[in-house]
Amino acid sequence: MRLFLVSDLDKYMLPCATKKYLGFDCMGCGIQRSLALIYEGEFIAAFKMYPGIYGLLLLGILIVLNLFVKYKYSTKLITITAAVTVATIVISYIIKITTH
Repeated sequence: MRLFLVSDLDKYMLPCATKKYLGFDCMGCGIQRSLALIYEGEFIAAFKMYPGIYGLLLLGILIVLNLFVKYKYSTKLITITAAVTVATIVISYIIKITTH
């Protein structure tokens, strides 16, 4: 049994200051809801909500793993993962703002 439902998590999500005060989405808009969707098992919906979510999760795992286990090419792997993730976030943001 899950402790929270996505509808329950909505009460605890932080509002986007950029959207609130400037009226448009920032590059991070959607991360919290995407994580909530992953928590609920909605993996495709999470990707549609925020395409960079899986890259960010992988990057976080690689960084934490690197703190405890030193492995060959860790710096190169983290750098490539970060670059691909940033590119995914920027490209998806550009698509999002130009199509809405």
